[in-house]
Amino acid sequence: MSEPVLRRRYRLFGAVQGVGLRWRLRHAAETLGLAGWVRNEPDGSVTLELQGTEAGIDRALQTLEQSRWIRIERLEQSSVPPAPEERRFSVLDDRW
Repeated sequence: MSEPVLRRRYRLFGAVQGVGLRWRLRHAAETLGLAGWVRNEPDGSVTLELQGTEAGIDRALQTLEQSRWIRIERLEQSSVPPAPEERRFSVLDDRW
């Protein structure tokens, strides 16, 4: 039996912009077969959605936590409905 597909939205606060977080996450998501997106926010936080298995999502977040430059001081999490049509991970434009 395969694991269910989940989708979670995260808001990350701390040293999360200008430290390669979006590109590191994109690489992890592509490696782990996750879909979703990530974008910088005007207040210095980062918002992202990850879709895939719970194990894959957890592993992608661990990749961020293991970075020597990224410092997540606070994380807000919520579940959102999966988007079956979304099959890739994107870094969204952060021009406000």
